[in-house]
Amino acid sequence: MRRSFPRSIGAAMVVLGVLVATSPATGQQKDTTAPPPRTPWGHPDLQGTWDRHSITPLERPKQLEGREFLTEEEAAQLEQAAILANTDEERPSDIGRDVSSAYNDFWWDRATKVVSTRRTSLIVDPPDGKVPPLTARAEERAKLESTRPVGSLGTGGRGADSWLDRSLWERCITQGSSRLASGAYNANFQIFQSADAVVVLHEQIHEARVIPLDGRPHLPPSVRQWLGDSRGRWEGNTLVVETTNFSDKTNFRGSTDGLRMIERISRADAETLNYEVTFEDPSTWTRPWTVQMPMPKTAGSMYEYACHEGNYGLKGILAGARAEEKAAEEARKKGSR
Repeated sequence: MRRSFPRSIGAAMVVLGVLVATSPATGQQKDTTAPPPRTPWGHPDLQGTWDRHSITPLERPKQLEGREFLTEEEAAQLEQAAILANTDEERPSDIGRDVSSAYNDFWWDRATKVVSTRRTSLIVDPPDGKVPPLTARAEERAKLESTRPVGSLGTGGRGADSWLDRSLWERCITQGSSRLASGAYNANFQIFQSADAVVVLHEQIHEARVIPLDGRPHLPPSVRQWLGDSRGRWEGNTLVVETTNFSDKTNFRGSTDGLRMIERISRADAETLNYEVTFEDPSTWTRPWTVQMPMPKTAGSMYEYACHEGNYGLKGILAGARAEEKAAEEARKKGSR
């Protein structure tokens, strides 16, 4: 089983709760006035391997309400806490942590930095740094999901009656197109370009999105895809990608197949990629919301993500549920004698 949130983020949030600095700070914005490098055919060159590692949370923590940016001192404290949290020293004396950690920290590639702008959240709109409230329809869907029958090992609507009860990520099918900051591992993606297409290769689950630039229309509404249907265009030095036609199974934070994703990608400088994404789904959120993630360039390699070959967690979940059911049935029979 994979862990969704690394300990470094949890440790960083503890530090956020005790920060004493109260004066707002101005984020260090990159100089975007210099012209970006160009491809041989004249498009801005976005190619390279980019790192979406960050300990900056998606939503602004309650302790920092009203604060758009961290001070340099606060950012340094968070980063130091993240570094100190990445240790195996406590594991021998904490059995629960030893089991839940899955692997020794040697095998993780944890984030230790806040985003370069020092924002207190990746969400920049709404201004409060929070995901907008759910619509009434979305709340009803969430309520239904949370109350549906689940297997004995399931929580929050995820059961173990079948592999179909588990998430697409657990089943090694897809992690979806909406890849926000990662603090754990396999956080890179690589961009390739041609004159009429851009390819974004995600390290995690090793999926490639091919984005046409030739002005072709979106697929008809009857055609739905795991990663949606992307179409790109250039607006000055910025690549704008609109993605629609998501499958109703690629749920992103409760979204429906009506999700529309608008990405804006540009070069801040030779070593930094500006990435911005806006999510719209009137059936899910009361308004659109936007995330910004400046990403540093990395010289590291893109590694294989061999999900299926080592996916023992899924087998274990289903086998464990069957064992619990068998034990419960045997106990019922014994009690009825």
